[in-house]
Amino acid sequence: MNIGLFTDSYFPQVSGVATSIETLRNQLEHRGHKVIIFTTTDPNATMERGIVRLPSVPFVSFQDRRIAYRGFDRCLKIAREYNLDIVHTHTEFSLGLAGKYIASRLKIPNIHTYHTMYEKYTHYIFNGELIQANHVRVLSRMFCEKTQGVITPSVITSNKLREYNIKVPIAVIPTGVEIPSFDEARRQTFRTQLGYTDEDVVLLSLSRLSKEKNVDQVIAAFKEINQANTSTKLLVVGDGPARADLELQAKDCSAVSFVGEIDHSSVQQFYQAADLYVNASDSETQGLTYLESFANRLPIVAKSNSYLESIMPDVQFGALFDEEHSMTDVVLDYLKNKAEGIIPEIEAESLVGISAEHFGEEVEKFYHQTILNFSHQDNTMFDKLYTSIKELIHDVVIGGGSKNE
Repeated sequence: MNIGLFTDSYFPQVSGVATSIETLRNQLEHRGHKVIIFTTTDPNATMERGIVRLPSVPFVSFQDRRIAYRGFDRCLKIAREYNLDIVHTHTEFSLGLAGKYIASRLKIPNIHTYHTMYEKYTHYIFNGELIQANHVRVLSRMFCEKTQGVITPSVITSNKLREYNIKVPIAVIPTGVEIPSFDEARRQTFRTQLGYTDEDVVLLSLSRLSKEKNVDQVIAAFKEINQANTSTKLLVVGDGPARADLELQAKDCSAVSFVGEIDHSSVQQFYQAADLYVNASDSETQGLTYLESFANRLPIVAKSNSYLESIMPDVQFGALFDEEHSMTDVVLDYLKNKAEGIIPEIEAESLVGISAEHFGEEVEKFYHQTILNFSHQDNTMFDKLYTSIKELIHDVVIGGGSKNE
């Protein structure tokens, strides 16, 4: 198959979506397919194989994410040259609209992955004054109903889309991760480089430092954990708009360290150097950091939800906290049981279901089934919608000027 992936977020931007798309591309190419990625420009991007970048500007109130404002017809020309068999959109915004436009022109199916539970992110757009939860429901339904199928990374997301009254086929396919080798000597060397001793118990927080990630709750809980167990250390990896406030919050606790943003290629070192991954976010729909943690044999303590319950069948994967059992209590209890040998290590054999290979296989099956069932429908109504949104993007983002592509 010749496959077009359309996304507003891709490397060098650091995000779970970018990681998911890179993993998917690698797996599809490994299985013999040809993949081209259509995405936004980025000031830090370099020339890359199979990447088409459209002129873009930072998104309102979310400056490290970008939105394309022209180049859709160029995308169509390139898509024709590649003779695409299927369009797979990964955003509901600019490149998502470009993908829909191309699928309608080429009369090929459009699959969409619904990565983000936007009801948790409306505060990024004019502090939630412009887009609210009911708007998310309507816009999500408008977008997803104009596809031939939707992939969700979790049952939680699938159920939410059904609540939105979306009736197209939905496949729950969690993003897979590479399963790296575990090297104890390498782990000890890196811990030493980070300034930790063999006696230190390292808790890892690895995420974008933003409001919805609730890292402030992790720091607050850690202060209590550290008082009860002075061997504990908290390593905060990542960057974002909340970093300054979080550093101020942790100023009075010397056991908390911030290392900022890291290159994705070095992520596994941090997972393997830690003893427990901690996360208080309630906005995760696919939780790539959780899967990456498991893949590196690192158990987690996180806020309870049905997604995590479904991917944590055994105690060696970690524990969940809720309203009745605080993060502080769950972490201390888990560390105690781990130290006493009650909890076994994560075994490689238990990780097959979250592997990148399994992910690629399941998406490939969904593509084949969708193409088999596809029959081109009249896109006149969507074409009108596309044109109006395209003009709106142009007027709002660049404030007038030529609308020619």
